[in-house]
Amino acid sequence: MDSLDDYQIPYGLMAEFGTPADALHAAEKVRDAGYTRWDVHTPYAVHGMDEAMGLENSQVGWFTFICGLCGFFGGMLMIWYMNSYDYGLPVGGKPNFSPFASFPVAYEMTILLGAFGSLGGMLFLNRLPRLHHPLLKNIRFAEVTHDRFYVVIEADDPKYDEEETHKLLKKTGSKHIELVNE
Repeated sequence: MDSLDDYQIPYGLMAEFGTPADALHAAEKVRDAGYTRWDVHTPYAVHGMDEAMGLENSQVGWFTFICGLCGFFGGMLMIWYMNSYDYGLPVGGKPNFSPFASFPVAYEMTILLGAFGSLGGMLFLNRLPRLHHPLLKNIRFAEVTHDRFYVVIEADDPKYDEEETHKLLKKTGSKHIELVNE
C-alpha cells in the first residue's frame, strides 16, 4: 500500500542558513545558477539582498503614479462638472470653473487614489491575498521570525531538478535542506 507521502505534490526545496551573510551568498549562487522561481525569507531586511537576488525596481510606483493621475484629473473633472454644467452658480462675474480654486480637491483625490494604487498594486504584484502557503505549515520555517534565514527554490522553476537543486543548496553551505510539500 502506498504511503500518504507518495501523493503529496512538492512545493520546493528549503535551505536554512544561520547568518545574513550566508543567506546573501547563497542567493548570489542561486541567481547565478539561473533559477527564476525562488525567494529568500529573513526575519529582517538584509542590505544588498535585492542585488544578490537580481531583482529589478518594484513596479508598484507605476500603479501609484497612474492612479494618482487619475485622481487629479478625476477631481478636476468632478469640480468642472459640478460648477459649470450640473449646478453652476454665477457669483460676482467670476468663471464657474477655475483650476486654482479646484486644486485642493484635485490634490486630495491625487493622494487618495495614489494610496489606493499603491495598496492595490502591491496586493496584485504579490498575488495576495493568498489564504494558504505551504511554507507556513513547516515547523522549521516558523524560526524565520526569530533568527533563521531560508532560501526556497520552488518546484515549478524550469531548472528545478530535486537532486541537482539539493546539490546546489548543499554547496552554498546550508545547515539544513528540506523538501516542502504543498
